[in-house]
Amino acid sequence: MKKEQVVNCQFSVWYPIFKKHTIKSLILPLPQNVIDYLLDDGTLVVSGGDNNNQQNQTNNSDSEEEDVQAPEFPEFNSKVLEAINTLGGCVFPKLNWSAPRDANWIALNSSLQCQSLSDIFLLFKSSDFITHDLTQPFLHSSDEDSPNPAINYELVLRKWSELLPGGEFRCFIKENKLIGISQRDYTQYYHHISKQEAQICHSIQEFFSQHVQYQFLDEDCEWDSGKVWLIDLNPFGEVTDSLLFTWEELTSGNSLSANQEEGDTAQQEGPVFRYTTSDVTVQPSPCLSYRIPRDFVDLSTGEDAYKLIDFLKLKKRQQEDSEEEVEEEVRQ
Repeated sequence: MKKEQVVNCQFSVWYPIFKKHTIKSLILPLPQNVIDYLLDDGTLVVSGGDNNNQQNQTNNSDSEEEDVQAPEFPEFNSKVLEAINTLGGCVFPKLNWSAPRDANWIALNSSLQCQSLSDIFLLFKSSDFITHDLTQPFLHSSDEDSPNPAINYELVLRKWSELLPGGEFRCFIKENKLIGISQRDYTQYYHHISKQEAQICHSIQEFFSQHVQYQFLDEDCEWDSGKVWLIDLNPFGEVTDSLLFTWEELTSGNSLSANQEEGDTAQQEGPVFRYTTSDVTVQPSPCLSYRIPRDFVDLSTGEDAYKLIDFLKLKKRQQEDSEEEVEEEVRQ
């Protein structure tokens, strides 16, 4: 993956090409003072709300209470509100590449649906994905020693649409050929996918050949599809989640197998389609690690056996201490 590919996968680059086949969106230049605010590591203060709904926070420092006033961006705020109203009053926000999918836990409705600039700021300032866009957009590029291209950061507002997680698929394109299709929400089992496998694969291939193939600036890329809509385009490389594939598989040049099982060498014509085949293999969402301490995630998934052992020992010790206290009370 080269830096040029990353640049070509910016929303404002591919959206005009595929505008007829994706969700209606508006793009606003992101002012430098807004970028500085998003990167500020200080107290999280949500700005951009209505004047009569301005939020303040109290910052305790040296035992003294100090009111922290949220910065305001009146001109930018009015442009955002106008765009939101144009798109129906509710939007899905993102930057040039990423959406704050790792921050939905902080929203009151646990959703990425936004109705104001303050909603957007709350998600953006809580998102590692957004920080990555702003600070390390060319991470994992093969030409890392070359100068970084200049980036004009943009706020992308997409008309809010209720997408069914079980109907989203990530498609991998290499040298203008569709080589792989993966269930997007691979942590869950959707019964209808196995029943409609052939139909889903055919619909995606038809959409690809008619509307995507040879249309994009790069011959290698990755795109997410809905039913059948183009949802997003991402660089073909490690910066993008390979879901049920591995990047070693996708980039090796060898033929892909339909399953991930070792020794499965069955080949097929057309793209390889992978999806979660049983509810036994259901996993926690990868975004869980962004909302709670990593230790908690390791315990819940069983990824770190030593942490689980330590946790059980702690619980046993607490139980023994509790029993000793009860015995002492009985004696008294």
